[in-house]
Formats: sequence, C-alpha cells, structure tokens
Amino acid sequence: MKDAGMSTSLSFVHTVGRWLDLLSKLCIFVCSVALAVLVATFGWLVWGRYVMNVTPTWVEQLALLLVGYIAFLGAAAGIHEQFHLGVTLFRDMLGSRMSHILRFVIDVILCVFGAVMFIGGLQLFAFGWDTLLPMLNIPESFRTLAFVICGALICIFAGFRALFRVIYALNGEVYPDRVHHEET
Repeated sequence: MKDAGMSTSLSFVHTVGRWLDLLSKLCIFVCSVALAVLVATFGWLVWGRYVMNVTPTWVEQLALLLVGYIAFLGAAAGIHEQFHLGVTLFRDMLGSRMSHILRFVIDVILCVFGAVMFIGGLQLFAFGWDTLLPMLNIPESFRTLAFVICGALICIFAGFRALFRVIYALNGEVYPDRVHHEET
C-alpha cells in the first residue's frame, strides 16, 4: 500500500498535468485558428489582386504576425507533447538510470532557456510598444508577444516536467514520456 505522502504527490502531478495538457491543447487550438485565418486572408489576397484588381496590402503584415504565433505556440506545445525535433541517439545509448538523469537535465535546460526567452521577449515587447506595424497600425509588440508567451510556456512545461520527474523518482517510479494526465 502506498503511503499518504506518495499518493498526495502523485495526485499533485496528475492534477497539474491535466492543467498543462489543457494549456497545450489551447496552444494547438490557437495555432489552428491562426492557420485558418492565414489561409482565408491569402484567399482574400488572391481574390483582391486577380479578381477585384485591388491588392489588400495588409495581408502580408498579418501573415507575418500570424506565422509568428503559429510557430511559437506550436513550439511550446511541442515541448509539452514532446513532438519537437530532438536527437535521442546518445540518450538512448545510455543505460536506463543515466537516460533518466539526462532527461531531467534536458528539462532543466529547456526551463532555463524558456525563462531567458521570456525575459528577453519582455524587453523586446517593451522596446517595440511605440512602433506601429505598417498596414495594421498596431504596436510592433504584438509581434514579439508570441515570443514572450512561448518562453513562458516552455519554462512552465519543461519546469513542471522536471519537477514531475523528481516527484516520481522520490516515489521510486519513473515519470513516463509523452504522458497525458487523464481524469481517473
């Protein structure tokens, strides 16, 4: 029988994990909507240019804005879902114990990277507030906001995964990769 502390810590992992899963799904949903808007605006561009003979010039700037959100939010979701590009050759060649330690170290490095990205992104966000995006007339900071959000999400996703690995290790278990914290 598991003791109460172990049960409580694993319950914490599953509760927070469900919220992180939901946040990741929200990122993917926003990316999907942004992609649909991107396709629709390019349809409008083609219609305007070749049928109406009036090119909507704002489409390019909106496309650049949307692509940033699609890429950065998709990257953050990729960190959580672990479908991002990764080279696992060396990790897979190691023994089980060293592989688990390396996974933890990688999560910590990703967490620090996300924090640095978030802090740097905040500086860019503040710097670009007074400059307007051409054709859209919104602050340049809306372009860098995707960078800020991505950094925060990478820090959160990787940081909690590192914490979950520690909690599982303290309970004598191994935190599984690509886990989804379903309601039980």
